[in-house]
Amino acid sequence: MKALAINGSPHKDGNTAFALLQAGESLKAEGIDFEIIQIGHKAIHGCIGCGKCAGNADGKCAAFDDDVNQVLPKMKEADAILLGAPVYYSGIAGTMKCFLDRAFFVASANGGWFRHKVGASVAAVRRSGGIAAFDGLNHYLAISDMIMPGSSYWNVIHGQTAGQAANDAEGVQIMRILGKNIAWLLKMKERSECAAPGAENKVYTNFIR
Repeated sequence: MKALAINGSPHKDGNTAFALLQAGESLKAEGIDFEIIQIGHKAIHGCIGCGKCAGNADGKCAAFDDDVNQVLPKMKEADAILLGAPVYYSGIAGTMKCFLDRAFFVASANGGWFRHKVGASVAAVRRSGGIAAFDGLNHYLAISDMIMPGSSYWNVIHGQTAGQAANDAEGVQIMRILGKNIAWLLKMKERSECAAPGAENKVYTNFIR
């Protein structure tokens, strides 16, 4: 089994990476492969709403051939996906938002790749706005029909400069427990004899007629 973490921070070794690593250590202790991919320092354009990824059905963003298309196959292959983002103005950092908009739309438009995968998110913040960013990240998981584990509190860790998050004892515990819960869910899925519910064709309702 494989868990893939997406680091939306521009800092490779910052507090967002630290939070993901705490969860990753718990996963590795349970025999689950763990990898972090950093995208927060990349030049990633936002989705332009062309819809060509759905028409082409090739699992790629048709508008821009960049890191989104490079990471998508790994996300498709992974059993669990962790999203990590720093908090900018009480929300998801811009590069991460651009990445998620495109990656999750391609996955949805090409057959719902992430359906019933385990998905979790974490936010790293100096002081406030962590819950808003955490909530924003979870929107991508929830709309993709993913299975979302909890922890002992909301998945937010505090720190400003790199390394400070290690002093947030509760935050460290939250991430450690999150990793354990992800591992438990993955193993429960693997051992379950209960068939997953079948997919349904999406019903679209527009409120403007």
